Amino acid sequence: MSESAVNTKSEKSFLPAAGWDWLLPLYDPFVKLLGGEAARKQLVEQAQLQPGHNVLDVGCGTGTLAILTKQLHPGVALTGLDPDPKALASARSKAGRARVSVQFDQGFGDHLPYPVGIFDRVFSSLMYHHVPAEQKGALLKEVYRVLKPGGEFHLCDFEAHEGGMHDFLLRISHPKDRLKDNTEERVLRLMEQAGFSDCRKTGRRSMFVGMVAYYSGKH
Repeated sequence: MSESAVNTKSEKSFLPAAGWDWLLPLYDPFVKLLGGEAARKQLVEQAQLQPGHNVLDVGCGTGTLAILTKQLHPGVALTGLDPDPKALASARSKAGRARVSVQFDQGFGDHLPYPVGIFDRVFSSLMYHHVPAEQKGALLKEVYRVLKPGGEFHLCDFEAHEGGMHDFLLRISHPKDRLKDNTEERVLRLMEQAGFSDCRKTGRRSMFVGMVAYYSGKH
């Protein structure tokens, strides 16, 4: 994804989920083909959701994770946040077709529009690499702020380039500068600096374009 793909129609710039606005209709089937749906389901299972939990999906894009979570756990309250109005329009349409209730809000992860301590779980799914390096710490601090005491943050994203065929495909779809901070050491250090405890890498999963790493941290 090129820096020229950054959307500049809002006060702050952001990278659309598909890289370019015109690719948005192809984003969902493409990610599903690459194994994204299974990767997201693993993240949901990791979170051990309970009825009554209030859940936030940061960088929800077209709403796939939020809708899947609501389908698997109808007793939780779901909110999805993303800066891209076109992706949010798609998410709302998908939720309507799936007949699930999900609140979709427009906003940025480093300035979450929610009060302190209202969520039991916060998800970040395949979007952390979209966040500029200088904003990653602010994003994690905001996630910590909106979590309840005892709440948990669950993240999955592509790992930094390691070599091999997966790495070759990942380099084609995701420039190195977008993934250079996605090492285990760097992710865990930033989580700890944001205030999280029991920060750990919980697993890995292979997608067609590369390896996905899973992390968790507690408030």
